[in-house]
Order: sequence, then C-alpha cells, then structure tokens
Amino acid sequence: MHHLASEMAGWLRERVRAAGARGIVVGLSGGLDSAVVARVAQMAVPGGVLTVFMPAGSLPQDAEDARLVEDTFGLPVMTVDLSDAVDALLDRLHHAAGAQPFDTAPADEAGPRMAVANLKPRLRMAALYYVANRLNYLVAGTGNRCEIAIGYYTKHGDGGVDLLPLGALVKSEVRQLARHLGVPARIIDKEPSAGLWPGQTDEGEMGFTYAELEDYLRGRRASLAPATLARIERLVRASEHKRQMPPVFRPSGE
Repeated sequence: MHHLASEMAGWLRERVRAAGARGIVVGLSGGLDSAVVARVAQMAVPGGVLTVFMPAGSLPQDAEDARLVEDTFGLPVMTVDLSDAVDALLDRLHHAAGAQPFDTAPADEAGPRMAVANLKPRLRMAALYYVANRLNYLVAGTGNRCEIAIGYYTKHGDGGVDLLPLGALVKSEVRQLARHLGVPARIIDKEPSAGLWPGQTDEGEMGFTYAELEDYLRGRRASLAPATLARIERLVRASEHKRQMPPVFRPSGE
C-alpha cells in the first residue's frame, strides 16, 4: 500500500504540473473515498490542497466526520452550505414549470426523488469548479472502480471532475489504502452512503453488496446469484452513456 499511495500521489503531482495548475480541490463528504483522495492529494501537493464540505440537508454525522478528517490530517476545509441554494433553485424551477408535466403518477416517487437528489451533486460540482477556477486548481473526484462500472454517480455532478485517482481501485482496495494512510477507523467502518436522502445507503440502493460487485469485476461471476448478476449487467449497460463523451451527429458523406 505504501507503493500505491506514493505512486498515486506522484500521478496527481504530474497531472497538476502538466495542466499548469497550482493545486487540487476535493469535495469532502465525511465518507471513505473523499478522505482517501484528500489525504493523497495532500501528499501530492503539500500546501496546495483545499477541501470543500458542501452540506445540503446532510446528516449531522457527515459534518462531524468531515471535521474528523480535517483535524486528523490538518487539511484546510471550506464549508459552503448549499441547502438554501437547492431549495431556492427547486422553488424557481417549480414556479417556472407552470403546466409542464413534471409530476409523475402518485404511486411513483422515484422520479421526483432522484431529480432532487441529483440536483445536489450538480450544484456541488458547480461550487467546486468555481473554487478551482479562482485558485487555478484541478478538481479531484472520489469515484472508485465499483461506482464507475455501474454508473453509481451523478452525470455532470460528482462525475464532473478533472481527475479520478481512485478510478482503478475497487472499494475493498480503497479501504485498505485508507488504513495505510491513517484515515480514522470511524470513517473506514462507516456504512457507504451517498447521502441522497435520509436512510439511503449505497448497497441498499444498488441492490447488491460491494463484495458481490467486486466478484463481478474480478471475473468471479459464477459465484453470483443469477438475479444479482442480471442486475449488475443491467446497470453496466444502462450507464454506458456516463462513461462516454456525448454522441455527435455526423452528416452523411463525412
């Protein structure tokens, strides 16, 4: 793990240099992945890292855990409460919509709930890039290989970043790296959650465990229940657009 941490920090350092940037900004959530990215970024460019905690109706524990990461590594943290911004934008959208068919059938709450949930990471992305642009920093994302494989992130939200240092690591590898880096045990043992709504957890929303997803990614698919395998494959197919540039129309004859 020491070699991995050093190699990752060196990769980040070179990316910052190649871009002519001065440092790295990281959205700090109070979770495992952002803690690891923030610490490795600190190793890469000491004195050139800013973390930004952006609550938006978030749980109090997330703020406590973000402060724990800040205190553990001596990281500078900028707090931007986006709760009012989310509420104000939703109010304007609903007012402007008028007679537009925004409402779904009463029995279907998933559409509106997900629309609101996705609005939060997209506003966070905008805030991170404002900070990054003002400082001439790059935005380091926190997505890992598991999340990227099934599209478990918001397009143009937490997926809108300059760098993905954890993109080749599965969740268990991120956890091992966190232990090596000295991330507090409370953060490492915390149940993964994107904090999209109260009680939301990664595994509950995905419909399978990270261990099962890792088996799939490592080619151990025979160990998976048929229903689990089918669900993972369906998510991989459905999220392919997130891992590609937008399709471009080409006139005939070109």
